[in-house]
Amino acid sequence: MSKICQITGKKAMIGNNVSHSKRRTKRTFDLNLFNKKFYYVEQDCWISLSICANGLRVINKKGLDAALKDAVAKGYCDWKSIKVIG
Repeated sequence: MSKICQITGKKAMIGNNVSHSKRRTKRTFDLNLFNKKFYYVEQDCWISLSICANGLRVINKKGLDAALKDAVAKGYCDWKSIKVIG
């Protein structure tokens, strides 16, 4: 599973570990990504999304339906990639 938020489209960043002697080695800065279940009222079902903490704030602010429509319009996810539970 890729480390991409389905609502905001954020991805893991790549940077450097910098030691005391300023030696640089590659590393990744991962997202605060987690799987969360939501009740989707418009479809009358439960869905599972892989979202980051900022994506959860967007859903709380806009609502689940508006956030999903914006994410699909911007190309962050599509309706086939959203897992329907039960």
